[in-house]
Amino acid sequence: MSFVTRIGLTAKSPFSLFGLGAVRTATKRAGGTVHNHGGSPGQRLGVKKFSDQYVIPGNIIVRQRGTLFHPGQHVKMGRDHTLYATVPGFVRFYKEKWMRGERRFVGVVLEKGDVLPRDEAARGTSRYCGLVDLNAFNSQQASTH
Repeated sequence: MSFVTRIGLTAKSPFSLFGLGAVRTATKRAGGTVHNHGGSPGQRLGVKKFSDQYVIPGNIIVRQRGTLFHPGQHVKMGRDHTLYATVPGFVRFYKEKWMRGERRFVGVVLEKGDVLPRDEAARGTSRYCGLVDLNAFNSQQASTH
């Protein structure tokens, strides 16, 4: 006489003997919760004005985090390392020896054919004083009247 018939149970599955019922298995893997999905929009960093492009004072040349590019001639750096032009002219990118390596610089030249770094011993310093050429201004006024 078996144990099942002694206690008066009929066994349909091996687990019903102990009152467990059917065993279910997972049909899908358990997925965790996601806290910071979605993210934020990009910061739109990078070079905004390329070499030989014309810029006016205040135009942003490079938006960057840290100083990947350093300010050169007629270029200043903002509080968040943004490089911008201080004079009208043409953008130039160049490298200079710095300590044991090289640094990348961005400058603005006043004439299109100029190169940087400027040979100041031969050509002198490049200055922009923001002055108006009155002869050209008077000739424009005379032609409009």
